[in-house]
Amino acid sequence: MTNAWVVATIVAVIAGVVGFFVVLRGSAFPAHAIPNGAFAGAAGASLIGVNTLFGLGVFSVLAALGIGALGRRGRRDVVTALALVVMLALGAFFLSQTTEYEPEIFSLLFGEVLGIASNEILPVAGLGVACLATVAVLYRPLILSSVVPDIGEAKGVRAQRMEMAFLVVVALATTMTVPVVGALLIFSLMIGPPAAARSFTNRPPVAIALSVGIALATVWASIAISFETNWPIGFFVGTLSAFAYLAGRGWAAWRRTGAPRAVPSESRAPLVAY
Repeated sequence: MTNAWVVATIVAVIAGVVGFFVVLRGSAFPAHAIPNGAFAGAAGASLIGVNTLFGLGVFSVLAALGIGALGRRGRRDVVTALALVVMLALGAFFLSQTTEYEPEIFSLLFGEVLGIASNEILPVAGLGVACLATVAVLYRPLILSSVVPDIGEAKGVRAQRMEMAFLVVVALATTMTVPVVGALLIFSLMIGPPAAARSFTNRPPVAIALSVGIALATVWASIAISFETNWPIGFFVGTLSAFAYLAGRGWAAWRRTGAPRAVPSESRAPLVAY
């Protein structure tokens, strides 16, 4: 349980921070496709007897670079879909060759936070620090390229380079979160809390902090409920993330209808905050 709380806390912080930019940039589809590439890497690493974190990292980065490079010359949604199909095919092939028992495969797909070993905490923490440091360095260019790309280009921010760099950040976040929430549900943690936070506020620093807070509440509650009910943690992560988003949309709707005077000042906040 100690390992579960520590790793889940790290994962929630990273998912909240990186997920804010995923939502801001409209990159939900790549954020869904890259974890599936990571799943294939984990299955391949398990097949050859290598640490699954290594396989996760290699395949998630390859998927991110492939989507970023090929998306520059073609439709991004088509390239992302093809990458998703290829990675799923590889994952299916690797799993067909393995002799691992069913719970091992289940944990790769849906996560197994209560099965985190002590020797996995340090690598996850290292990847988390790398993600946060990269986001801190790229914060202003990412904001510019996400919100006002024309102004960003004028200031020397190359949109394609930002896209590649950001996808690598998503790959690093994927590597550390798949063992906890699984390849099929990681995007719920990276999309639900950040999207809910953006419904409550348009100010980037506040939205990021709120996104992290919602993600922390989601994983902590999911661990506790999963431990008590013996149901998969991924179910609760996905459900609570969806509830958080619905609550955010409900708040936004109430603010538009019930507090109309607050809307104009809030709507002007993004340009000042960015």
